[in-house]
Amino acid sequence: MSSGTSSGSSQGTRSSRSEDDLNLQAQMEKKRKRRKESNRESARRSRMRKQQHLDELTSQVNQLKNQNQQLSMALSLTTQNLVAVQAQNSVLQTQEMELQSRLCALTDILMCMNNTSATTTPTIPATTTSACDIFGASSWNQPPIDLYQYQCF
Repeated sequence: MSSGTSSGSSQGTRSSRSEDDLNLQAQMEKKRKRRKESNRESARRSRMRKQQHLDELTSQVNQLKNQNQQLSMALSLTTQNLVAVQAQNSVLQTQEMELQSRLCALTDILMCMNNTSATTTPTIPATTTSACDIFGASSWNQPPIDLYQYQCF
């Protein structure tokens, strides 16, 4: 009889072990499910961050494209202004050379007059109002004369 009792107690231990195993397996299954759910949630957040980063980069690309276009337009306008200023500068340099040539000629005339005035006193025509008009100062503000338009035929 004692063997019957011992076999009955071993069956009770087995059933409690199998219940413990089942409980342990159920707990492990719960943990596994929670871990899977946590991983899914983490992956979802990661995808959202990645999409947000991609959207920010796309926005930045568009902003930089707009800025590049504005800078290109500004550069084009500045280049056009440079060409216009260079052309104006060229005209002014040509006028400067002409005026320097006139001034040199007038200086030569004055020197000749001063050399001759030492011996005689020059007379200024009555029609002029100042000595500067003798040298054509009133025509200095006029555009340069095109000598080719006065060709003789």
